[in-house]
Amino acid sequence: MRCSASRASAERCSADPGPPQTETVPGLQRTATLRVALRRARDTAAPHLMLDLSPDEWIAIRLSLKIALVATAVALPFGIALAWLLARKNFWGKTLLDGLVHMPLVLPPVVTGYLLLISFGRRGPIGAFLADHFGIVFSFRWTGAALSCGVMGFPLLVRPIRLAIEAIDRKLEDAAATLGADRLWVFLTVTLPLAMPGLIAGLVLCFAKALGEFGATITFVSNIPGETQTISAAIYTLTQVPGGDAAAGRLVLVAIAISLAALVVAEWLARRAGTRFHGE
Repeated sequence: MRCSASRASAERCSADPGPPQTETVPGLQRTATLRVALRRARDTAAPHLMLDLSPDEWIAIRLSLKIALVATAVALPFGIALAWLLARKNFWGKTLLDGLVHMPLVLPPVVTGYLLLISFGRRGPIGAFLADHFGIVFSFRWTGAALSCGVMGFPLLVRPIRLAIEAIDRKLEDAAATLGADRLWVFLTVTLPLAMPGLIAGLVLCFAKALGEFGATITFVSNIPGETQTISAAIYTLTQVPGGDAAAGRLVLVAIAISLAALVVAEWLARRAGTRFHGE
């Protein structure tokens, strides 16, 4: 009887489900698993879609564009003046000057960077003078990166402009001079507009060289994040770090996109200039 009572009591207990139990632990596990899966999917797709650039990568991109634009803008007036001088004047030492202008194209970039370092560094003759009298410092600053990029891109700026000026018929300039225009006005209103396709080509080549410059820049101003670390330097750094291939790939794609956009804009501007000034 006692066994029967116990059996009946056990059956009643098993039949009574009791208060409902909330499955909190399995639910939390499913939520955590879903979050991990979404995070992995985002991390896998982001490098391919270029939607997950880190703040350091954006800084490198903005700094590269800033340095390339400043280098090209500062080099432009000197490039135009030197191109006109080489195209229009004959003087002793012209061949030597032309060789010096194109020297950065044949020298190793590290050599050019070293020459800039010993010349424009804080202890260099030019750098010490500028720092002491004007407070201008180039070494290990973004301004030094712009200087090195401008020097490396300068030959690519001068050459197309010089060829474009040499191709202009000088009778057009003489005709403008006979109408009373002085030399500067003839250059601004006749020579420079006719040389516009070469000017645009030189600007694009100089900008592209400045955007991708690495050897002279890293030798002169080092590789300082946020100050002198351009896209090229950032890619080099990321390839030396384990797991940095994805970030390096994103920066490579950004560099390709910027360069392609610059080429497309340059081609469009060159066609417009040719149509307006040459009727092509």
